[in-house]
Amino acid sequence: MAYRISIIGSGNVAWHLAPALENAGYGVFEVYGRSPKRVKELVSRLYEAEVKKDLNFSISKSDVFIIATSDDAVEEIAQEISLPNEDSILVHTSGSLSAGILSYAATQHIGIFYPIQSLTRNKPMNFDEIPICIEGESTLCRGVLKELGNAISRKVVSINSDQRLALHLAAVFANNFVNHFLSVSNDILKENKLDQDLLYPLVKETLEKTAEIDPKDAQTGPAKRHDFETLDRHLEYLKKNEELAEVYRIVSQHIVDSHPLE
Repeated sequence: MAYRISIIGSGNVAWHLAPALENAGYGVFEVYGRSPKRVKELVSRLYEAEVKKDLNFSISKSDVFIIATSDDAVEEIAQEISLPNEDSILVHTSGSLSAGILSYAATQHIGIFYPIQSLTRNKPMNFDEIPICIEGESTLCRGVLKELGNAISRKVVSINSDQRLALHLAAVFANNFVNHFLSVSNDILKENKLDQDLLYPLVKETLEKTAEIDPKDAQTGPAKRHDFETLDRHLEYLKKNEELAEVYRIVSQHIVDSHPLE
């Protein structure tokens, strides 16, 4: 079925999701967001979408309403949104919020459409490669979300709220924390007038190995070897930054504990 869709939000997720749905044959007809400039920019990427200036969708012809905003805005939107009828489907894209946060809205067809990817506004992204996790509080909602997911992604998984929270936490470790450590790494290189690209092959190899073997089996480095002399030298280097030294100490100790010597 060619469902009609309205998007609430104009951030990174909306920027990529709306065109992906359109390219899969689903019409995106309305976009609402806090930033008029961003909403107009997103609408300009779509075929028939119009700017929606408020959350009153009572006369909308859309079937599915997707809240793709920051987590702290979802509850307020659910409280304020007016939907066309009780068969309307309302979902959000958050990895950490429950579907129940949408229960303020006048529909029982609430759920979650969670793309597992760190999306950047102007970086091209192929949704076909992004896993989509779905939850639905009704049979209708689950069926529609599964259809939408399969239309834009090769991997759609039905999970419960506890699993999704665990998945989101795992994603924070795998993406947000790793990215932060790469930023710290770059700062150390800059301080010592070293080119950042010296570590690119190492980072690339590290990521590629995770697709082939268990990351625990791929672990290397002084902490894994229990090379405490090297760990101490690193900590001595970091003594000017006590906070970073503590992070290094905690992470290294966790690696040591995870890899006891045989």
